[in-house]
Amino acid sequence: FFFFFFFFFFFFSTKDFNKFSTMGAIKFADIAKGPKDLLTDDYSSKISLKCKKNAGPVSVTIETERGSGGALSSKVGTKFSYAGLSFDKAQMKADGGHVLETSLTVAPGVKLAFKGNKGADVCVDYTNGNIFATGVLDIKDMSRFSTSACLGLPSGMKVGGDLTYGLSGKTGVTGFNVGGSYSNGPIFASLTTSKFSQFNIGLLYKVSPVISIASQTTHSSAKACDVLALGGAYKAPFAMVKAKFASDGTLSAAVIKEVAAKVTVTGSASISTSGENFKYGLGIVM
Repeated sequence: FFFFFFFFFFFFSTKDFNKFSTMGAIKFADIAKGPKDLLTDDYSSKISLKCKKNAGPVSVTIETERGSGGALSSKVGTKFSYAGLSFDKAQMKADGGHVLETSLTVAPGVKLAFKGNKGADVCVDYTNGNIFATGVLDIKDMSRFSTSACLGLPSGMKVGGDLTYGLSGKTGVTGFNVGGSYSNGPIFASLTTSKFSQFNIGLLYKVSPVISIASQTTHSSAKACDVLALGGAYKAPFAMVKAKFASDGTLSAAVIKEVAAKVTVTGSASISTSGENFKYGLGIVM
């Protein structure tokens, strides 16, 4: 598998896939993005405020959250570009932590990036037509290297996989995933597997321009079918309304509304079918 990804990357990078560019190039990590986003985005039990402001060529973001005890904590970040180098995120946290993410296009279709938080990774993204390949090296502890590749086919299918190789401690291949997705009109389906021990299926169907439904299930020898979540979204005249049911018996709902130009309010709530564990969240982005 380790050599498969390098073969996949170098072999297809020599081909001309521009005629299939309408298929779009995506990362393998996003191969099941449609159902996953519908069933996870906007559901939160946090109280938060996110303010974005442009100051000349610099964009400043302040994010504030209320903790369980009522205390407020903030993160201040910025993004800008200088001499071709993009500072995608430079952020300071309330606990003294910091985040630094930079990127640089070194050649057509090749982007080199650095991501530093608790660790430090050097990343390479390569795109050519409808192929997207990545590589990530942990340069802080030199503990792992990971790579992925995804290819879009003219039939509407996308296939790919990823692999993690340990460089210290437990060395060798420590994990791999393969999968594919298919999109045709209002239908989207994805199938991924981790070491072929568990299969994950995501389904998304756009019933109409304003109604979408989705599901996520897992299948393994231990459990033939486990419905992780089933839900939908409705673009009502007054707001976007979402609801889902999770396998742990939790019912969740969210309402997203743009109350003014560039000001979005998201309210969400969840409760178990037994009537316990009620939680709510409120987020404002401006």
